[in-house]
Amino acid sequence: MLKNCMEDIVDDILPLVLEDYKGACTCYKCINDVKAIALNNLPPLYAVTESGRLYLKMNEMKAQVKIDVINELTKALQKVTQNPLHEISADV
Repeated sequence: MLKNCMEDIVDDILPLVLEDYKGACTCYKCINDVKAIALNNLPPLYAVTESGRLYLKMNEMKAQVKIDVINELTKALQKVTQNPLHEISADV
């Protein structure tokens, strides 16, 4: 099965970035917008086999990959927070 492993890396790191980015909307739509923006600005890491996914997962541990993902997620959070695609309410 063809898999973009960068999606898993973004999913793993996003909660850590959200901890430091107070005030960001965490509704399903905003989170998906953030992930889409970040993934569009990160290089894809495709794998077809389980061993390929494991190899790419090990690459995630490299500091530069983490830094790049954190930077893109932070930029995406800022963009979505400033321009949410839903009405802002007191409940969100």
